[in-house]
Amino acid sequence: MNSLKSSKSVPTIFSRLRRDLAIERAEKLASNPDAATWLAEDFADEIGERLDFMQLSPPRALVCGPNGAVVAKQLVQREIEVTFNSLVDHESPISAAQFDLILACGSLETVNDLPGALIHLRNALSEDGLFIGQMLGAGSVPALRQIMLAADGDRPAARIHPQVDNRAATALLERAGFKRQVVDSRTLQVRFSSLDRLVSDSREQALTSVLLSPAPYVGKSGLERAQDAFASLSEEDGKVTETFEILTLTGWR
Repeated sequence: MNSLKSSKSVPTIFSRLRRDLAIERAEKLASNPDAATWLAEDFADEIGERLDFMQLSPPRALVCGPNGAVVAKQLVQREIEVTFNSLVDHESPISAAQFDLILACGSLETVNDLPGALIHLRNALSEDGLFIGQMLGAGSVPALRQIMLAADGDRPAARIHPQVDNRAATALLERAGFKRQVVDSRTLQVRFSSLDRLVSDSREQALTSVLLSPAPYVGKSGLERAQDAFASLSEEDGKVTETFEILTLTGWR
């Protein structure tokens, strides 16, 4: 009864429908040869290096999240049996003790019950199984945040997702019962030549807002303010550097 009562008290911040639609749109846009893949490639490189360092080749892996396709392909090349699901529902249980490795690639940022999600993921691991989750953490997209504040003018709206920091992520792993839990972060900086390019890269990688309450539409005047804000942040070559703080959560069952 306690767990049921706890689940009912979880605030609903994100819309599952909007999240799934954003992921489905990103998957369709991925067929474009110019589609942005820099976040997925960064995730894949990081995970590959970690598996090499730990000299791991687990037989069964679950890869979930909108930026997991590149990672899944990499694991298949390592002759690992891979189950990939970009639309996995972290707020529902997964078959217990089924996987030796679980990788969450950009799928944790938009979960309403993140503590519960991590418990589900831990329970889906086999004994001594490994979980690695990668997510955008606190400090991400400061340029976009500033641009959207300028766009909204005197009536700022909630457009950027709440973000988890290193300390909170560590506490979440501990609460979920993971052993040897470690959380570390790295900074990925991407340069954009225009606001349109920043927005399109976000859409192509399912990074757009999926908040339960959609923010008001940015009208013509708001878009002009956003463009002006982008220009004010640009460097000598006209490009703006955006920062993505990536948290890597590691824990063993």
